[in-house]
Amino acid sequence: MADMTVNHPVACTPPNGEQPKETPQRVTTANEGRRFRGLARLGHLIPTLMVMALLAGLGAYGHHSGWKLPGFSALIRNDGAEREDWCEEHGVPESQCVECHPELLPQGKDYGWCKEHGIQNCPLCHPDVAQLKQTPVVTGADRARAVRAMSSATGPENNPICKHYRRRIQFASLEAVKKAGVDVGLVERQAIIESVSSYGEITYDQTRFASLASRQPGTVWRVEKNVGDLVRAGEVLALVDAAEVGRAKTGFMQALAEEELRRKFVARLGPASAQGAMPERSLEQAHTEHFQAQTRLLCAQQALVNLGLPVNVEELRGLPEEKLARHLRFLGLPESVAERFNPAETTSNLLPLKAPMDGIIVVRRVVAGEQVDASRALFQLADTSRMWLTLSVPLEEAGKLALGLPVRFRPDGSRGEVTGKLVWISTTADQQTRMVAVRADLPNPQGQLRNATFGAGKIVLREEREAIAVPKEAVHWEGCCHVVFVRDKGYFDSKDSLKVFHVRTVRLGASTEKYSEIVAGVLPGEVVATNGSDVLRAELLKYNLGEGCTCGK
Repeated sequence: MADMTVNHPVACTPPNGEQPKETPQRVTTANEGRRFRGLARLGHLIPTLMVMALLAGLGAYGHHSGWKLPGFSALIRNDGAEREDWCEEHGVPESQCVECHPELLPQGKDYGWCKEHGIQNCPLCHPDVAQLKQTPVVTGADRARAVRAMSSATGPENNPICKHYRRRIQFASLEAVKKAGVDVGLVERQAIIESVSSYGEITYDQTRFASLASRQPGTVWRVEKNVGDLVRAGEVLALVDAAEVGRAKTGFMQALAEEELRRKFVARLGPASAQGAMPERSLEQAHTEHFQAQTRLLCAQQALVNLGLPVNVEELRGLPEEKLARHLRFLGLPESVAERFNPAETTSNLLPLKAPMDGIIVVRRVVAGEQVDASRALFQLADTSRMWLTLSVPLEEAGKLALGLPVRFRPDGSRGEVTGKLVWISTTADQQTRMVAVRADLPNPQGQLRNATFGAGKIVLREEREAIAVPKEAVHWEGCCHVVFVRDKGYFDSKDSLKVFHVRTVRLGASTEKYSEIVAGVLPGEVVATNGSDVLRAELLKYNLGEGCTCGK
């Protein structure tokens, strides 16, 4: 095989010690590196050049436009309008501008400020200002509703010197309205409730709640009722074997026997003293001893009453000893309970624990054979036919409340509402939360409400079934007045009609999640701008930037 030789360019060191010359390959690599670095520097300069070009363009535009930004007119300009016939101030063709040429759409009579309803050009007092085909009739019910609403209104009031109500916002075409994103809605009647909302808790009515304990220490002899049992007033819940009861019964029997003896003795001495057979002093002594016996009997009777065992002395007089002993043994027990026990096997120390009212046993903390005393509650009894609702109301809202107002409450986890009436308003505010406690009575005939249930409540200040209302997004605060934009009553959707919205001052009432009540300012059937009406507000206020409200202009 023939030898194959490959020649590579290499750097050689000359004999005289001079530096070696670069080979062709190394020279080419160096040139490419210099070109790459040049491109990198140019890449860093591109953003700077772009910013400079943008500033130059902005300067040219500012010089040409007098440093004015595009206004409302640029947003709603009709592309088909001639540039020469264009009102830059109001964004419509000059020949159709109702602000520049009021004779195109003459404004009605200016009635000015309405002191009664707090707006300009009040439709309630002057229905002809309404943008409707026919002049509407304002009913007495609407006037009465306005009076009720203004008596409880607390929001900001309109400024009587505001002149914005004279303004009108115009669009060049229906396409311009759509392009601006303006939607409209109907002024209609809605059910409106003005209320004070608060969270609260349902509890037992404390006037119909009892916590029962034994009047004397002893041993529980028998338990008659359990949790959940319905009881009537006077029913026995438990029987306690208390030694003090036995001693009180014995003392009563002794006092009764002694009083009976002294009474009979006085009866025998009376005739003898009258005949002179006995000294008068002896009769007086007998009367004194009888009086003392009566006092001891009264004390013994009161001791039984204090134990909850009332006794009628006159009914017990003359009873045979056996019947008297049985009566005292089962004293305080209903006959239906006493007849279940054998007198020979039943102690006379029984102290019944009775229900003081009709209700249901909600707590039982006792079992037979347990030692109890007066400091320990054995049963809790509640009448659940009526419950308490306690709400915490902000201090600034408490002044609106009055006793008897309707209250609505929705317990947590429940879909339905319960209603009641406000019966108590606290005279003090919580020192930490600055809230005022109020209470309502809630009827609970079916027993659906539960103690210690939380939920949301509202105290109804005013309820209107046919209030005049508009969507909430239709109302704007422009600095000194609440306004809505009312569509002109002309044929707005026709091609040749003027697309005009009138600025209308309104007085607000209550509101719901979606609607605002209009006390005065619009009437049912009028059409107002809703979604996108911020564009109209911006046009209304575009000359006020930096100057504040132009109420006086």
